[in-house]
Amino acid sequence: MKYEMICSGFGGQGALTVGKFLALAGMNEGKHVSWLPSYGPEMRGGTANVSTVISDRPVASPLVTTPDILVALNQPSLDKFGPDVREGGLIIANSDLCPGGFEREGVDIVFLPMNTIAKECGSIKVTNMVSIGALLSRSDVVKIESVKNALQELLAEKKPALLEANFKAIDEGLARGKA
Repeated sequence: MKYEMICSGFGGQGALTVGKFLALAGMNEGKHVSWLPSYGPEMRGGTANVSTVISDRPVASPLVTTPDILVALNQPSLDKFGPDVREGGLIIANSDLCPGGFEREGVDIVFLPMNTIAKECGSIKVTNMVSIGALLSRSDVVKIESVKNALQELLAEKKPALLEANFKAIDEGLARGKA
């Protein structure tokens, strides 16, 4: 088992955090992981992305050029990385910020209004957690409980008020991603 992913969005949307929590959940499950962010001059409104690899064997390279999974939180991310997704792969896209859509044969594409769902869950800051739920509704990269445990570990002390909204966002992404 090996999943190569790219998570991408505007700086500040939490795309890097998506990859981080998936990698942390994978580590907690005893899997081999890598997490390689790219945000240099792309921060402050530009497109930031992270390559995350989760595998049952040691990861030879952290670079992801043909991802199995793409999480695109905005249109520039979808346009940039969508064509590179491996045949049979998965694209999770934020329809609120991808007005141009995207068409591609041979991949499973899930469009969800992630910003809208996040607001319904209590905070726009949990948009990235909606994407994690949607991703896990269509793949077995990691267990949902592993992601929630990682969130609990990192947010319980720092931002306990956001913990409930994060859990709700994951659950909504999971439910709506299956549809």
